[in-house]
Amino acid sequence: MKARVGVGAASVTLALITLAALAPALLVDGTPDQADALAALEGPSADHLFGTDANGRDVFTRIVYGAAPSLLAGLGATALAVAVGTALGLLAALGGRALDEIVMRLVEVVLALPTLLLALLVITITGPGTVNVILAIALYTAPSYARLVRAQTMVIRRAGFVEAATSLGLSQGRIILRHVLPNAFAPLLVLATIEVGTALVAAASLSYLGLGPQPPAPEWGAMLSGGRDYFSVAWWIAIFPGVAITLTVLSITVVGRHLQRLVEGRTS
Repeated sequence: MKARVGVGAASVTLALITLAALAPALLVDGTPDQADALAALEGPSADHLFGTDANGRDVFTRIVYGAAPSLLAGLGATALAVAVGTALGLLAALGGRALDEIVMRLVEVVLALPTLLLALLVITITGPGTVNVILAIALYTAPSYARLVRAQTMVIRRAGFVEAATSLGLSQGRIILRHVLPNAFAPLLVLATIEVGTALVAAASLSYLGLGPQPPAPEWGAMLSGGRDYFSVAWWIAIFPGVAITLTVLSITVVGRHLQRLVEGRTS
């Protein structure tokens, strides 16, 4: 019962965050850059639910509008990592022993590197911005998907239905599309769902360091960074973006774990 309540609450939270990302104007009236110098650093109130920042901008409005770039970074990095990881995993599993060794050694090298250091290196070369943050995060998360897809493919390729399809003369491409990928999809989906939260935290961390979307973009990590200088006099500027990140990641994790239980045939 408690698990169902938790999954329900997480699902509702994700639905609201998705709504904020897709249609923020339905939740707030103003714009994220609308400033009022006379209302600077006002605490939470009926007029400003989450208070205002040093420029008099409504923090709640900026958090709502910040859902889109924050989710975009997490979802974009995960989608790119899944695509690259799937291609590498299939290549390793089906390309022969020599190619398998080359791909998996490359994967192990990337996994051995400190993730934040690798991301910082990529962004140092490519420059700050949402797209480069997505590329940096995808680079160090793709190996996890590659290992999973390789392992699943190695098992599935020895299954009876795959051997039957091969004996019937189906091409390797059709076998991959009709048999390998559909059977590897479920565990891949579970991992990807959970890793969206990890990617979102990574993107927020990079934005906190000033490497993500540049001001005055309403991105949660950047807002958290901007609020640290005012924490002693205006705690709400940093606290509420942090709460938004935490709730989003927790909700994604709860839903992902629920999917994992369903895939593994467990109901509780």
